[in-house]
Amino acid sequence: MEPVANALVYIVDDDAGVREALAWLLRSRRLPSESFDSAEAFDAMLQANSAAHQPCCLLLDVRMPGMSGLALFDLLLARGHLPAMPVIFLTGHADVPTAVDAVKRGAFDFYEKPFSDNALVDRIEQALAQSAAHLEQLRQRSSLQVRLHDLTERERDVMDRVVAGLPNKLIADQLDISVRTVEVHRSRVFDKMQVKSAVELANLLRTGP
Repeated sequence: MEPVANALVYIVDDDAGVREALAWLLRSRRLPSESFDSAEAFDAMLQANSAAHQPCCLLLDVRMPGMSGLALFDLLLARGHLPAMPVIFLTGHADVPTAVDAVKRGAFDFYEKPFSDNALVDRIEQALAQSAAHLEQLRQRSSLQVRLHDLTERERDVMDRVVAGLPNKLIADQLDISVRTVEVHRSRVFDKMQVKSAVELANLLRTGP
């Protein structure tokens, strides 16, 4: 798998030895990481930095003093941070049913301690790829919204009919304007939406928000 550019792995575990071992493992695969000794510390950082703006994933211990990993996961889920920040739980044997339930509710995966280093890192790379794809989709949607907002009301009228497959003459008749005016609006719509054809425009809107 191709490495994900500008990716970051968050480690949240109250055990310093586990944090250090995971950070070393990730460095060996050229994956930057940031570690936190509690769910509260990670949550404070996250709230200060708002939403994820780079591909990332979270390695999260299930059981910790204070806020548990599961409670933190529920917060992330409620705030809409998933799937931009896929969560991989690190769990002891007794917590496997809890981790399985979390996966059903949207966690990316879980690994029971002790885990296979290579298998875990491979899964982390898959989680980062998912994060990158989701963030790119959000960027595309945002860009599309900006372009749509830039259209005038008349351009929207013409665009809707172009996408519906109507010829210029029929569009002109429906809007009570000249064919030449339709052609001008159609050209402006293509320029603003950054497309070259009605088919490309329809596909763009179909995959948009």
